[in-house]
Amino acid sequence: MISRLDLLGAPRSEIFTEVKIRPRRSYLRGWLILGALTTFYVAWLIFRWLVQPVWPGTLPDFLREIFELAELAAAVTLLLLWAGLLWRHYRGQPAPSLQLMNLEELFKINPKEFEHYVAELFRQKGYQVEVRGRSGDHGVDLELTGAGYKKAIVQCKRYRDTVGEKIIRDLYGTLLHEKVSRAFLVTTAEISDAARGWAEGKPITLIDGLTLVSIASSLAGRESDD
Repeated sequence: MISRLDLLGAPRSEIFTEVKIRPRRSYLRGWLILGALTTFYVAWLIFRWLVQPVWPGTLPDFLREIFELAELAAAVTLLLLWAGLLWRHYRGQPAPSLQLMNLEELFKINPKEFEHYVAELFRQKGYQVEVRGRSGDHGVDLELTGAGYKKAIVQCKRYRDTVGEKIIRDLYGTLLHEKVSRAFLVTTAEISDAARGWAEGKPITLIDGLTLVSIASSLAGRESDD
């Protein structure tokens, strides 16, 4: 069942679990070097402000301009390096654990909470997820980006009644309108045989309530194993 979510080329290894980051030597060395350079630069600025050495003012005009540009370039470079290092650190943080819910618990949450629950499930699978779910979005609740920047859409239905063929037809029309590679229907309900038959052979993945609970259980189970 889990393989149903592997249709956009998302990475399959170690994407169910919290990623435990072990900083590599090169990564730590980057922090140390950048910290040392920043310390040196700040110390130089403090020295110039407190001591106010005379020699920079004795330089020829073109050399003084080059010196000032070099100071500015050093500041910009350090800011960019810190931004890149912090971004890399942030990207390496473990994903939050997925809360396990059964069908009755899923029925108790509101539709917006259900969308975010499904969004977290796809994030655990390695997708980039944008929660849309606004008026005018043609029934698109989530937008996924997988490996190779392939895009898909997700429609979340917190239903008790069986999902019929009409909903699948509408979803297929939305897929064509959005020009994406695949559409997912994720629901707490059952999906009729007619709906499944109509979706067969089309780039549509149907996930009913029992399948959803099974997927979430597998994700939560792999987290607990680690």
